[in-house]
Amino acid sequence: MARVTVEDCIDKVENRFELVLLAAHRARMISSGSPLTVERDNDKNPVVALREIAEQTVSPEDMKEDLIHSLQKFVEVDEPEAEAVPMVPSGQQQTTQVNAVDDSAVEFDRMSEEDLLRGLEGLVPPERSDDV
Repeated sequence: MARVTVEDCIDKVENRFELVLLAAHRARMISSGSPLTVERDNDKNPVVALREIAEQTVSPEDMKEDLIHSLQKFVEVDEPEAEAVPMVPSGQQQTTQVNAVDDSAVEFDRMSEEDLLRGLEGLVPPERSDDV
């Protein structure tokens, strides 16, 4: 490798191991068709990647995020939480619905875990057919 190029990059990325990872990732991006931000000057992809880092035409922080994203197997997507629909105040009458149901008297059954297990034990599994 070009020693001058590596020494120029150490000012931008202080950790040499991180520099190697970023330069290798950028070299792979260049070989897969990513546009160059510096002139090639008959250099190979790793040297071009180091020159881009040294001349700060690519951001090391952006490349680090891109590298992390490319190595992830599962990308967690931050989805906005569903907003609760505001309740209609009890003082207002619902005139738009003809068959409005009062939900305030609805009660839900409560079942203990033991009752649930006893109920499941009483179930009979469906019979298998050997035709398949």
